Amino acid sequence: MSAVVLRGGCRCAALAIEATLDRPASAYTPRACDCSFCRERDAAWLSDSNGVLRLVQRDDADALHCRQGSGQADFIACAHCGTLMMVACEMDGRLYAAVNAHVFPGAQFAPEQPASPQHLSPEAKRERWRQLWFAEVCVETTG
Repeated sequence: MSAVVLRGGCRCAALAIEATLDRPASAYTPRACDCSFCRERDAAWLSDSNGVLRLVQRDDADALHCRQGSGQADFIACAHCGTLMMVACEMDGRLYAAVNAHVFPGAQFAPEQPASPQHLSPEAKRERWRQLWFAEVCVETTG
């Protein structure tokens, strides 16, 4: 099967995102984290350990980075409209990430499933991320 490319972005178009998946979108079940941070921002995390994730920003100032929970990962949102785009963590010199499935308008995923990562130890979170998240991640600035 050939790769599936999804394109999306934030509400104001300051940030664009592209996910290359190795299966059809309907084969993916976004994980709806039950923490207050993710619930308040309407986040459901999509990842593909065999896929590629690319975030494009006009300027470094377009993306806000913050840490929540265990403080190990960067949540990246648009500095202008507040759309939560992705979460990323550098481990062993490699950037791993998951993307908010809601930034892909019209994409047809499997129904979201609840997830409770706050119940995992910091080490268990990192191991889970290594297994599930995109392992090929690129952040580009065009301006």
